[in-house]
Amino acid sequence: MAKHSQLNSAQHKNLRIRTERSAELGDAMMACPIFPQEFRDTQAFYPIVFSKDAQSGLFRPFTLFGLEEEENLFLSDARWDAPYVPLAIRMQPFLIGFAGQPGPETPMEVHIDLDHPRVSTEQGEALFHEHGGETEFLEGIASLLGSVHEGEQTVASFSAMLTELDLVEPFTLDITLDNGESGRLAGYYTIAEERLYSLAADDLGRLQEAGMLQSLFMAVASLSQFLNLITRKNRQIGKGAL
Repeated sequence: MAKHSQLNSAQHKNLRIRTERSAELGDAMMACPIFPQEFRDTQAFYPIVFSKDAQSGLFRPFTLFGLEEEENLFLSDARWDAPYVPLAIRMQPFLIGFAGQPGPETPMEVHIDLDHPRVSTEQGEALFHEHGGETEFLEGIASLLGSVHEGEQTVASFSAMLTELDLVEPFTLDITLDNGESGRLAGYYTIAEERLYSLAADDLGRLQEAGMLQSLFMAVASLSQFLNLITRKNRQIGKGAL
């Protein structure tokens, strides 16, 4: 059960954060949310898909690490086997808080989930120096959370443009593995390529002016990474058969 607290040196001076990667530390996940400014880095290693909120209709971008629940095919020997790790993964076990009602002028605070398995008093990176003051590690976390906050502000407008221009479509992937097992990945959306390529010049201009056009093409390019996931899955199955 999560136990959130605003981080401060008086209460949390002895806390450390474990930074190795493992299922036990919360990394066994099939997917995580990402932000449009991450698409360029993400598409080189993972597929980018979208999930639709049933109530709001918001299309939120996700990246996939596996083909089934609680599967992360990028975990290997206590490390993450890809050069880029999404912001939503790197921020754990920290959260964004605000000193008052959230708003453009409200100062951001660093909060922490004290029950997260990465939190320790014996192992990992220190958050505060022995005689006070934030460590370089914690300063980096604060900067990372700032990037997450900025990214979150872009999701709604990005989704609105996708909806207005009808640029998303349901996605289904049928998979057959080397051992004969088959399955289907469904429930996500992807960028509608044909629709994107047929947009009028005015609409392309609007996307470019809004800084969204590159992200759309990065999302399309990322779909080739499904082959990467299947290859990793087959490799995992092969090792298990030895």
